[in-house]
Amino acid sequence: MKRIFFVDDSGPPFGHMVLAFGGYLGGFDGNFLWNRIGAEDTPEKEEKEGETEEEQEGGGEEVGEKLYKKQIHKKLLEKVKIAVDTVIYENSLITQSRLMLLESVLIFFILLAVLSYLKFYNSQRVKYMGFFTYCLLLAIAGVHSWQLIGDQTLSNVSLLCHLLARGLALVVIPVATYLSFFYIHLALLYRSGPHDQIMSSTFQASLEGGLARITQGQPLEVAYGSQITLRNILGKPMPCWLHSHKNTYPIRYENGRGSSHQQQVTCYPFKDVNNWWIVKDPGIQQLVVSNPPRPVQHGSIIQLVHGITTRYLNTHDVAAPLSPHAQEVSCYIDYNISMPAQNLWRVEIVNRDSDTDVWKTILSEVRLVHVNTSTVLKLSGASLPEWGYRQLEVPKEREVELHSPTQISISQNLSFMAKFMELQWKILTLKNEDTEHKYSSSPLDWITMDTNIAYWFHATSGAQIHLLGNMVTWTSASVATVVYLALFLWYLLRRRRNICDIPEEVWWQWVLAGSLCVGGWAVNYLPFFLMEKTLFLYHYLPAITFQILLIPIVFQHISDYLCRSQLSKNMHNAFVVAWFSSVYYTYHTFRPLTYGEPPLSTAELQNLRWKDSWDILIKRQHP
Repeated sequence: MKRIFFVDDSGPPFGHMVLAFGGYLGGFDGNFLWNRIGAEDTPEKEEKEGETEEEQEGGGEEVGEKLYKKQIHKKLLEKVKIAVDTVIYENSLITQSRLMLLESVLIFFILLAVLSYLKFYNSQRVKYMGFFTYCLLLAIAGVHSWQLIGDQTLSNVSLLCHLLARGLALVVIPVATYLSFFYIHLALLYRSGPHDQIMSSTFQASLEGGLARITQGQPLEVAYGSQITLRNILGKPMPCWLHSHKNTYPIRYENGRGSSHQQQVTCYPFKDVNNWWIVKDPGIQQLVVSNPPRPVQHGSIIQLVHGITTRYLNTHDVAAPLSPHAQEVSCYIDYNISMPAQNLWRVEIVNRDSDTDVWKTILSEVRLVHVNTSTVLKLSGASLPEWGYRQLEVPKEREVELHSPTQISISQNLSFMAKFMELQWKILTLKNEDTEHKYSSSPLDWITMDTNIAYWFHATSGAQIHLLGNMVTWTSASVATVVYLALFLWYLLRRRRNICDIPEEVWWQWVLAGSLCVGGWAVNYLPFFLMEKTLFLYHYLPAITFQILLIPIVFQHISDYLCRSQLSKNMHNAFVVAWFSSVYYTYHTFRPLTYGEPPLSTAELQNLRWKDSWDILIKRQHP
């Protein structure tokens, strides 16, 4: 809403754009910090927004029910009638949809993509959602295309049209849609903000304010006497600047090795006055730019003088603190102990067009080669101990690593695709702080719902909102998955022996239902076991949604093909009624924790703690 650039590791920006668009339609001007669930606005707005929220929730459930009953049920199993009611009474989905969170948007577009493909497939004639669900649909489309290729009743022209239609619907349109959202995102967020520093200097310079404002009117070339900062271009493990401070390396490290006891040189991930260096001509004493300026060219020999301490960037035959195979880099202190300075560096412009190129601010990617040893200044990625303030180690090795200066506002014409590719890489590689959260959990906790998240707590009344699933629904979803897989394997084995228990059309319906529901659950759940990030219960919501859709499919199949007598059908119907009643009962029981009202007493809250691992907030009673 304020047009300030940001990067979110939760994924592409479309979900945020949807929320922002809703705020825009509601008259929100961006002047409210959404940093705490339950934070109060003015009473007038609070009352109005509360009414709107309730109206939207009720309408959303009604529209969702109609849409699902008219479309997905017909395409997946036409006689399924209770899936939507199960979703409507799923406490976790209600909680998540009532708050300004992204999972509801994600689930909507995932199911919309599945619905769109089912309509497309059934007629024989989708935004890029969760990537793994997208891959699932591509796989299913690939199987269907393979079947079409083997259909000899289709002419070559008709077959080609079918394949082109799938390519258009599942590749061209999603890619174009995905690019368009990023185009709008980058067009809207044109102002500099706190997230700028993780982007490249050229990206920063393309934003209004920030680096573009600081460097406006500055020279376009680095000259002898220039004051510069040097930023690692690869951004691993994080973007940082070449840095020094008055502290020295300890005389001896923890493992007993000795150091040079010279001034520390590190890489610091924040902008700081100690990041500034002066480019000096070794043959001249002055530290100012001459008139006219003498630009630094590819192959020029320079010295780098630290701006605050005025000491020279130096290296020598002493092992680095954390990388003993490499040499230590320091700022030289003359201790008069027969360790002369070795502070000459050769500038190599990596992205040069010719060997006469000049070092350009921002645009040039340079490496600094030590003249005495021909080794290269690099970033090891290791964090120094407390004596180094946990900053990153900068050694000198024979391996090549690039370093790039941070200057100037010359990149206003940075292309959209260049911005898009850089932002994609940042989203994929950006990591949260490796700290445990009170409500973080593992994927194994989600299936049995051994965890919850407290979203909001009222300080006076004790009313609270928790992310908690409907225990009956979640358990039934897991059971339905097991039953489906067991029946699928049973049918498959018997079909191998030419025994067909169900009609061919029903079998392929059964296979399609499992591909979408079980497959949708798997691709939205199993990848979390491989992710190195802090995980929460809400990450499981897209997966459990697919499992919930499987429940009525299994019920309907059992009723139609496994209940052979009228008595068994009656017993099955009675079980379904009892099951659905328990779903509603559980939903209603936990409704106060879903909607945050009414407030409950301590005893009532204790009764809702069905599992010892749930963190239900109990207000302390003062005597």
